[in-house]
Amino acid sequence: MKYIASWSGGKDSTASIILAHENKEPLDLIIFSEVMFDKDISGELPEHINFIRNICIPLFKSWGYEVKILHSGLSYMDIFLREPARGKRFGSGLRTGFPMAGKCQVNRSCKVHPIKKYLKSFNEEFTQYIGIATDEPARLDRVVKTENQTSLLQKYGYTEQMAFNLCKKYGLLSPVYNFTKRGGCWFCPNARDCELRYLRNNHRDLWDKLLELENTPNLIGNKWNGLTKTSIHNKEEQFMWEERQVDIFDCGVGRIGEA
Repeated sequence: MKYIASWSGGKDSTASIILAHENKEPLDLIIFSEVMFDKDISGELPEHINFIRNICIPLFKSWGYEVKILHSGLSYMDIFLREPARGKRFGSGLRTGFPMAGKCQVNRSCKVHPIKKYLKSFNEEFTQYIGIATDEPARLDRVVKTENQTSLLQKYGYTEQMAFNLCKKYGLLSPVYNFTKRGGCWFCPNARDCELRYLRNNHRDLWDKLLELENTPNLIGNKWNGLTKTSIHNKEEQFMWEERQVDIFDCGVGRIGEA
């Protein structure tokens, strides 16, 4: 029996590895599935992929664990630019464009599929450690129904907050937690405003790529979030006006103070 940890770099899956280390649980392999924006640019925020490669992996290897980074044969841009292979839009010249929020094909094809493919090709019996905390009962119920999956967080009675604290104790808390409660691809259609503001303010080159993509002609999904009909251009305008309001407020306060 081999023991494999599915790891995203988030607090729960990272805490699972720490618990395995602390409690001498068997752990033969850690797998991380990296989504790519294109063949050169990671779909992970630069801070997070740096955290994965240069902080976590060296430490895990020093603990004696093998770490494998998986990649799909498809990138976000491959999916974005491909034409429908069937259905009423087949042969129309239209391209897929932005994925549907809540049902992200990019996550399924570029993140989940490589994990499933790798595990399916595994020639030995294995148990998969899944990072699900005790205060996530609905998700835990699904794990119980899956024969070869288990949660070390459940075994040792860890809530999400406890997992957060354990990662912080070991210096293994991803920098994304400085501005959001969740991780994800930087182009995720489910991203909240705090994540989008961070991307715009700290990685303008990546933000500009999303603006450019919305200008691509003949897209089926022609807005960043087709579910809410929200475009990145809408968000750019929203954030720009927010900044102007702050500037006006600061100037007003300064004048009042001088008076």
